[in-house]
Amino acid sequence: MANITTPLLADDRRVPDGDSARLSDSSDEALRGQSRATHAGRSWHARLREALLFAWALLATAGVLVLAVWASHQQQTSFDKPAGKRNLIFMVSDGMGPASLSMTRSFRQYTEGLEYGDTLTLDKHFWGSSRTRSSSSLVTDSAAGATAFSCGKKSYNGAISMLPDSTPCGTVLEAAKKAGYKTGLVVTTDITDATPACFASHVDVRQQNDDIAVQEVGNGPLGRVVDLMFGGGRCRFLPNGTDGGCREDSIDVVEMAKNDYGWNYIDNRSAFDEFWEGKKEVPLPMLGLFAYYDIPFELDRRNMNDVYPSLSEMAKTALRALEKATEDSEQGFFLMIEGSRIDHAGHGNDPAAQVREVLEYDRTFKAVLDFLEESNTPGVLVATSDHETGGLAVARQVNADYPQYLWYPAVLANASSSSEYLAHRLHGHIAQSSDHSTDKLKKYINEELIVPGLGIHDASDEELTKVASSPEDAQPLFAEMISVRAQIGWSTHGHSAVDVNIYSSGGPGSEAIRGNVENTDVGKYLRDYLNVDVDAITKELNEKMDSRRQFGMVGHGVAMDIVDGTSGEAEDHWAAHQRMDV
Repeated sequence: MANITTPLLADDRRVPDGDSARLSDSSDEALRGQSRATHAGRSWHARLREALLFAWALLATAGVLVLAVWASHQQQTSFDKPAGKRNLIFMVSDGMGPASLSMTRSFRQYTEGLEYGDTLTLDKHFWGSSRTRSSSSLVTDSAAGATAFSCGKKSYNGAISMLPDSTPCGTVLEAAKKAGYKTGLVVTTDITDATPACFASHVDVRQQNDDIAVQEVGNGPLGRVVDLMFGGGRCRFLPNGTDGGCREDSIDVVEMAKNDYGWNYIDNRSAFDEFWEGKKEVPLPMLGLFAYYDIPFELDRRNMNDVYPSLSEMAKTALRALEKATEDSEQGFFLMIEGSRIDHAGHGNDPAAQVREVLEYDRTFKAVLDFLEESNTPGVLVATSDHETGGLAVARQVNADYPQYLWYPAVLANASSSSEYLAHRLHGHIAQSSDHSTDKLKKYINEELIVPGLGIHDASDEELTKVASSPEDAQPLFAEMISVRAQIGWSTHGHSAVDVNIYSSGGPGSEAIRGNVENTDVGKYLRDYLNVDVDAITKELNEKMDSRRQFGMVGHGVAMDIVDGTSGEAEDHWAAHQRMDV
């Protein structure tokens, strides 16, 4: 028997010297697995014990690995819900890809004489990137992109918070309203356009603007879910046949909003300024429609500041109004702000217009950060794009020679008007002029539009002839004149499939959208941060909408019948926008 002085591995077997050789042989046989003892008795039990120990070790290792993977997944995808009152501001830079940021950053540094290290506010809050494909295409449109944000679900291009099976999906804004939050939408485009529509309406295709308008003011399956809306698109709310109306029916949605759903309504800058300048508190619900279609590009709007408010002005006013409305509430607010016309500048391949749109969006982003910093209520800012537009390249090979590694922000700085605005002026001039000679038209185009508006003094006769002979193509021709001189490249007048950036103030759970994520992950984070039940809203929507989905315009006898299971090919919204402006 071993005692306290026996080495740990000492053999405690007592063997007579005469038997030592036999024991040695037996040990050798055991090591080779040939001993009789390895096949019976005590050795059989040892083998069983070893097998059980091995199985236990294997299961324990697997358990540890599974636990580690689960803990890592939980850390990335879930978080302790913030307790108490909170605000959430979600910003969408429609059509802004990474190249737009690079172009705008360099433009700002050039025009303001800044060092290369002086970056945009957005750059300082870079968080990750988002994959943008829809359920129907590798290249998404704004409707499917916004549905990913609002519902946290993939859907087909053209869908306004509808799923591929033609059923509605509840949105984070609707769920927030149900939970007691105040809600708002601020945009620079038509308020019935895809992005705002996806938070407060449900239709099969984005061209159903008339139905979107009535749902947004409250005439839908859930009633009124928005407390504040600022933007353009006034014509969608006025009856057909009236001054400024573009609806296909005779419904006066403004009167419906005021009389049936209690909205306050303003439609001009002077009325807005009473709230912007703090002369009055904003009464909710508030509907402010400041343009018949879209609010002009910032490049043009700044010359019409007495007519149209800017994105940052509307956003600041909305933030103050929603904070005031929730100061005595247990819940905060959810506000969606869209830099809508970054996308339109991309569609038009107009870099001069786009850099000003991105700069205004960056100013708005900073304004939201400042608000969060000063507010007594905790809050988070999340910002991203639905897609990139134009296939922008901050470089261009203009001839067959070896490409130059440069581009010229000065060309963009010289422009004082957008190509869209100059084309609009040209069309008006032609409509009013009785002299349609090509030479006189070329002279007007050069001296009244190109030189003062684009800042271009070397337009070729070939360029002038193209515009004069095809005035309907004036917008892309003007934009091309700017782009080629700045050496800015474009690959499409549509969208591209490039990943887009995510920006954030940071906050509880925001690690869930760090790195490269799906656009639906952004939507899931929005609902998780607010701790609202979007699935319950989806269930309620499906219970309230009948098989023909005649929602919207309830009680007005003009319901829109959509055949179940069909979404159709949506007409490109930029083409429709261009026709509307012409």
